[in-house]
Amino acid sequence: MEIYKITKIEEGFYGCEECSEEGAAVLLTLEGDNGAVTVEEHEGRLAAAGLDTGCPAVIAPDGKILKYLRVAAALITDDNGRVLAAKRSSGEFKDMWEFPGGKIEKGESSAEAVVREVREELGMDIEPKELFCTVEYDYPLFHLSMDCFICTAAGGSPIPREHSALRMLAADELDTVEWLPADMELTALLKQYLTKRMG
Repeated sequence: MEIYKITKIEEGFYGCEECSEEGAAVLLTLEGDNGAVTVEEHEGRLAAAGLDTGCPAVIAPDGKILKYLRVAAALITDDNGRVLAAKRSSGEFKDMWEFPGGKIEKGESSAEAVVREVREELGMDIEPKELFCTVEYDYPLFHLSMDCFICTAAGGSPIPREHSALRMLAADELDTVEWLPADMELTALLKQYLTKRMG
C-alpha cells in the first residue's frame, strides 16, 4: 500500500455539471514514492474526511481517497493472561470496545505514542514489551494503520478518564464485548497469544 501526500486540489473538468449529492468533482494530485497520480473525488467527501493539501492519504481498493492515520494501541496484559479493554463513551462508535491508545504525533515513535496516550487516557504508566502486530483497516473515510504493543503496567492503576468502562478480559472472554472494527481484526491473534501464554 502506497502512502501519498495531497499536493494539489483543483476543480474537476466538469465543474458543477457533474455535481452529485457529495458535491462538485475535484481533481487531487497525490505525490508518492512512485511519482504523482491525479484522481477525481468529490468536495463533500474531502470535507467529511478532513482531507486537504499536505494530508497523507491512500487510495482504497474501490478507488476512493482515504485519509491515512497512524495510531498506536496498548495491549496491556496481566499475570493472569488477561488484557485491558476500554469502552468508548462518545462519538460514532460510542459503547463499542477498543484497546487504549491514539494518534502518533510528529517526531514520536509508535512506542512513545502508546506510553503517552495511555498516561493521558488512563492515568497510568506502561512499558511496551514488543510490537505484537500492525493492523491495517479501511474505515469509510480514513485508513487506519495501528501498531499494537504488548504492554505491562509500570505504575498506577487505570482510571477511565475518556472511557465509560474498563475490563480485564481473558482469552475466552474476548468475544463477549462489541469491538471497534479495527480492534476486532486483532482479537483472534490476541486470543491465541493469551492462551499460549497461560498454557
